[in-house]
Amino acid sequence: MLFPDRLVQRIEQFLDRLEPLLPPDAKPDFDAGIAFRWRRHRGGLAYGGMLQPVRQVATIRLHDLQNVDRQKEEIVANTRQFVKGQPANNVLLTGSRGTGKSSLIKACLNEFQRQGLRLIEVDKDDLIDLPDIVELVAQRPERFIVFCDDLSFDEGEPGYKALKVALDGSIAAQSDNVLIYATSNRRHLMPEKMAENLAAKHQEDGEIHPGETTEEKISLSERFGLWVAFYPFRQDDYLSIVAHWLAQLGVEPKQIEAARGDALRFALERGSRSGRVAWQFAKHWAGSHAKAGRSAKPGVKTTAIAKPRRAAK
Repeated sequence: MLFPDRLVQRIEQFLDRLEPLLPPDAKPDFDAGIAFRWRRHRGGLAYGGMLQPVRQVATIRLHDLQNVDRQKEEIVANTRQFVKGQPANNVLLTGSRGTGKSSLIKACLNEFQRQGLRLIEVDKDDLIDLPDIVELVAQRPERFIVFCDDLSFDEGEPGYKALKVALDGSIAAQSDNVLIYATSNRRHLMPEKMAENLAAKHQEDGEIHPGETTEEKISLSERFGLWVAFYPFRQDDYLSIVAHWLAQLGVEPKQIEAARGDALRFALERGSRSGRVAWQFAKHWAGSHAKAGRSAKPGVKTTAIAKPRRAAK
């Protein structure tokens, strides 16, 4: 049966309007990089999301992270076990801002990428897609860390329950090639209120039982098998980090010593002696004191990634 030309034209117009609403080809190219971002489809008829390769990956190395030796040792040991196919835990890194929590995870990626480690960054709002992400990579030979940065929840957010299920609570077994590493300034990932302490029950023997609200908040953080806490830096720690970054930026030792006073004033103005502030000062000082025609060493923080080697099955 032949369709009238007008009907064919209407069908073509309909398909042209429908096409932008359909999801793009979501098949990821795992050879395109060592790190990926989960991009959720917004609007239209699309559901779920896709893995987008990160073209510029932070090149920070483990030796760049100063004065967090104990934390570094714990995270590196857990990650090494993971890439070797040995039992390893999901990790929650908590504590003071700017002390290297996120940087340590990125440094581990650079350390173990040749052993097949890959990283998938997921926003908090997209955690409801965790089952889809795990299913997408479950049959791959690489080892994947799902990275959730600066994680915290308010009451009733859908990602909260999705993360609980992904960590430990689904009828489906966890994939052995996926771990979740999360950073947060909150130990239990949710705001804690004074009223919750009033709900605690005192038993006759003197034992204290937290209220239901407190128990619910603790139930998420305790599903992480490894907790690693970070603490504010002392002045000497901060100055040693400043010296490290200034040296990386090509500043001479005498100039580094001369910059100590400026570094302390810089931290005082920001009310923080963190690794982040040290890096910001190093860039500021090295740039403002650079000689004409001479620039700081490039590529300290980010660089283009090389095509990764395929992990052995």
